Amino acid sequence: MSTTSARERPRTALVAGGSRGLGLLVARELAGRGLRTTICARDPEEVERAVRQLRQDHGLELQGLVCDVADGAAVRQMVREVEREHGDIDVAIHVAGVIQAGPLTAVTEDLFREAIDIMVWGPIHLALAVLPGMRERGFGRLGTVTSIGGVVSPPHLLPYATAKFGAVGLSQGLHADLAGTGVTATTIVPGLMRTGSDRHALFTGYPAKEYAWFSVAASLPLLSMDAERAARLMVDAVLGGRPMVILTPLAKVATRFAGLAPSTTTRLLRLASRALPTGSGPGAVVEGSTARRRLGSGVVDRLTTLGTRAAQRFNEVDTPEGDGRVEKRNRRD
Repeated sequence: MSTTSARERPRTALVAGGSRGLGLLVARELAGRGLRTTICARDPEEVERAVRQLRQDHGLELQGLVCDVADGAAVRQMVREVEREHGDIDVAIHVAGVIQAGPLTAVTEDLFREAIDIMVWGPIHLALAVLPGMRERGFGRLGTVTSIGGVVSPPHLLPYATAKFGAVGLSQGLHADLAGTGVTATTIVPGLMRTGSDRHALFTGYPAKEYAWFSVAASLPLLSMDAERAARLMVDAVLGGRPMVILTPLAKVATRFAGLAPSTTTRLLRLASRALPTGSGPGAVVEGSTARRRLGSGVVDRLTTLGTRAAQRFNEVDTPEGDGRVEKRNRRD
C-alpha cells in the first residue's frame, strides 16, 4: 500500500547542477517554496558564490556541495550526506549539462564522452541514488532537464543532442517503470532560455562564429524564454508529478512537427546546417566568454543584451582569458 498521503508536502530537495543559470533558478524556486534545498556542482567557487548570492539577494538558506554527477560513487556519497543533514530527499532534479557547438569535422570522441557522462550518466547516477529511499517511503519526485535537442537533433550540436536523446529516454522510461510506487519522474523539455549559459558553452571549429549564432539565438525574446518563468513551470511540473513538460512555443511546435513529419524535419535541419559556419577539422575548444571576447562584435553584443543581463544575475561569471578551463586542445582517441 502506498504511503504517498504521508508525504504530500515535499520537504527536502536536491538540485544537481544548481550553481548557476537554470539550475540556480530551480534551486531558488524550490527554496522559496519552503523546501530544504541542496545544490551541487563541480566548481567549488561557483557553489560558494551561488549559496552566498541566494542568501544575500533572496534571504534563502541553501546547502552547497561539490560533486561531479559523472562519478556515481560521488553522487551516492552526496545523497547520503544530504540525508544525514536534512532528512529524506523528496525531490531530486538533474539540471547539470554541457553545451558544445561546432561542425562535425571539429567534433571528437572526447566531446561525446563529456556530454554523455554529464547528461546521461548524471541523471542515471542521481536516480539510482535516490530511488531506493523514495520507493521505500512511497513518495518521491524526480525531474530531468533535457532539451528540445533531445527530441529534434539540431546541426552543430551533435554531442549535446546525442546525450539529451538519452536523457529523454531515461526519464520517460523511469516514469513508466515507477507506476504505482508513489514516485514520479518528469521529463523537462525546454527550448532556448535566457540564462546566460552561452558564456560557459564550449565552441569548436571556428569558435567565434559558432558563438555568434548560438548566443544571439539564446538571447532574442522571440526565440528564447525568460528563465525565471521557465524555472517556475519546471518546478510546478515536477512537484505535480507530471510525466512531461515542454517549454517555449518553438519547442512545442518543433516537437509536434517532428512527430508528424520526421523525414521532412531531418531534411530541413540538413538545410539549416548549410547556413552555419564550417570548420577545417579538430582544433581548440573555447568557452563562450573567450569566444565572445575574440569575436569583438558590437552587433552581437547588442543583440545579446538580454543574455548578458541574465548571465550577470544568474551567476554565469565570465572565465578570465588564460584560465585553464577556457581552452583545451581537441584530440581523437
